[in-house]
Amino acid sequence: MIQITRRAALALSAALVAATAAQAQPRTLRYYADFDPAPLAAFEAAIAEFEAQNPDIDVILQNFDHEGYKTAIRNFLTADPPDLANWYAGNRMAPFVNAGQFLDVSDVWDAHGLHDSLASAAASMTIDGKQWGVPYTYYQWGIYYNRTAYEQVGAEVPSTWEEFLANCARFKAAGIDCVTTGTRALWPGAGIFDYLSLRTNGYDWHMKLTAGEIPWTDDSVRAVFAEWAKLVEPGYITANHAALDWQDAAALLVQGKAANYVMGNFAVAVFRDGGMTDETLGFLPFPTINPDIPRAEEAPTDTVHIPAGAKNVEDAKRFLAFLATAEVQTRLNAALGQLPINKDSEVADDPFIRAGFELLSTTPGGIAQFFDRDAPAEMAKIGMEGFQEFMVMPQNLDAILNRLEAARQRIYQ
Repeated sequence: MIQITRRAALALSAALVAATAAQAQPRTLRYYADFDPAPLAAFEAAIAEFEAQNPDIDVILQNFDHEGYKTAIRNFLTADPPDLANWYAGNRMAPFVNAGQFLDVSDVWDAHGLHDSLASAAASMTIDGKQWGVPYTYYQWGIYYNRTAYEQVGAEVPSTWEEFLANCARFKAAGIDCVTTGTRALWPGAGIFDYLSLRTNGYDWHMKLTAGEIPWTDDSVRAVFAEWAKLVEPGYITANHAALDWQDAAALLVQGKAANYVMGNFAVAVFRDGGMTDETLGFLPFPTINPDIPRAEEAPTDTVHIPAGAKNVEDAKRFLAFLATAEVQTRLNAALGQLPINKDSEVADDPFIRAGFELLSTTPGGIAQFFDRDAPAEMAKIGMEGFQEFMVMPQNLDAILNRLEAARQRIYQ
């Protein structure tokens, strides 16, 4: 018969209490993000749902402002990594991947069928054949057009670049700007460049260009500007675009003074506020230039990653799998007013949301992130200044490309 002394019994009892307390203590997931108020509320609801499904996990969310986060992430990934961190796809995540600061989560993609359900964004999440995070939202770019202006000149909705340019001649003859934009803030012009680049040379080429691997003086770059010149030199773009904000150009489309606008889906609210209805506002994919190049699209993509120094990797992967599901992405994006990436998600009953979901879910050629996300900040600024100058003074092309090439050699070294 085994006898237990009172002291041993007390020690055993204390150990059992401690073990029980340890089991009751929830595991912690530290999550760093940079949400605006509406996305923050949507994510807090999603986190509450995750915690309800996983009562042994406590997600602690620390939210930063956007600008502060850009600096903070470079510090905390090195000094005190959380278990989850928000960022962006494509070349924006590449420096952290190359520095060994994001964890390879290919096993999450493999185990949960994400190569299929998140196929449209797979290329922008893949480096060296591995996946480095999970995307949860994006929004489409493309061409928004004034249906009344099209009817006025008898133009059909184009699918090819040749058809688009033929329409431009009709619009110019009628005193209507074929393409409007406002480049005072520079970035709207980058949307035009990106699509011409993607349609002329393709997604892989475009990613190499923005990664600094292709000289700006290369003939392949000149080919992009040659297509752009077909809009610029005949005067098909709003003449005073450099003095306009993007909302000013939106007003020209609303008023029927312009026929087409290369812009992101966030502009739809501005068009509608100006009085356009679904009967007068249309959306079309940027036309095909080279039919041998798979169609790629512009869709800035928000993502969540596991830092390489995360302390709770197992539960972080569980959260990524949760975030990738069709149901969660449906609810999140309904609140965000954007598009879920999971192809089995449902989207809002809005013609432009539905058009964007169809466009991006069937994209065979890849998803670009926008020039100022895909290129380093300094290169993006110099590049966009060059784009604006080209649209005003196309005769300066050689000087512009030489300046961009000098910047490439300095910035990417």
